Amino acid sequence: MERLDGGSAIPAEWRGGIVALGNFDGFHRGHQAVVGRAVTRARAAGAPAIVATFDPHPVRHFRPDTPPFRLTSLDQRARLFAEAGVDAMIVFHFDAALAALSAEDFVTDRLAGAIGAKGIVTGEDYTFGHAKRGTTAMLADMGVAHGFAAEAVAPVTLDGAPVSSTRIRAMLRGGDMRGAARLLTRPYRIEGMVQHGDKVGRTIGYPTANLDLGRYLRPAYGIYAVRGRLADGRVLAGAANLGVRPSFDPPKELLEPYFFDFSGDLYGQMLEVELVEYLRPEAKFDGLDALTAQMEADCARARAILAG
Repeated sequence: MERLDGGSAIPAEWRGGIVALGNFDGFHRGHQAVVGRAVTRARAAGAPAIVATFDPHPVRHFRPDTPPFRLTSLDQRARLFAEAGVDAMIVFHFDAALAALSAEDFVTDRLAGAIGAKGIVTGEDYTFGHAKRGTTAMLADMGVAHGFAAEAVAPVTLDGAPVSSTRIRAMLRGGDMRGAARLLTRPYRIEGMVQHGDKVGRTIGYPTANLDLGRYLRPAYGIYAVRGRLADGRVLAGAANLGVRPSFDPPKELLEPYFFDFSGDLYGQMLEVELVEYLRPEAKFDGLDALTAQMEADCARARAILAG
């Protein structure tokens, strides 16, 4: 799949595509329905299937002090789009200029002009343009004038409620990893470069791969059963601490997975960690012996969960 800059001219081979338009953070069941509809229409028309998304998230522009909330990085979304059959991803850089663009100009200049879209697919609640004036009804009306057919996909529901990123975030903050995974169709994943830490873990027999949480949403602090996915395709089972490590000073927020039966060097490698199940909250222990005993119990429980 090709990644394109929404601020530059789109190559001729990608013009005339069917475009799924939205933020798609998390790429949950609802997002998958929108993108899936665009892919289906594109295949039927013999046209490119394209996702147009925004980075950074508009919330980050309008409310820069908002605590981290992202469910997926742009790289993760690109891989998920590719797996869904998308041919190209167009990334609009969300800045002051884009925020000030009217809904009419966004359609005329970006969707019809720069992209040359022949079809647009959104969710029913999608809004766009300055002050969110643009609606799906406006998009459909403007499509008639600009030569594209706009379609809005109804929300996907699960357990009697719409699937949404807001609902998923609430589950993650509450430690309901299985519930979040049902809405996402996969476990919540945090990806980052493995960095050097203070190496205390290796002195007690539990060497960890330390990851900064960056702009990801912070799930419940605590201990998790996890799987690590390496760039070479290997999948490692393990247990991880996510939080500030109350037994150590100074506190430092990290995701620290320990992988069972693994002895390789992961420093400097990209690692994606799946948070499969929440085991318990973080706790402060009176000494390394008590900490080690609890880690043994946590790892045994994580092994059983992941084996099942």
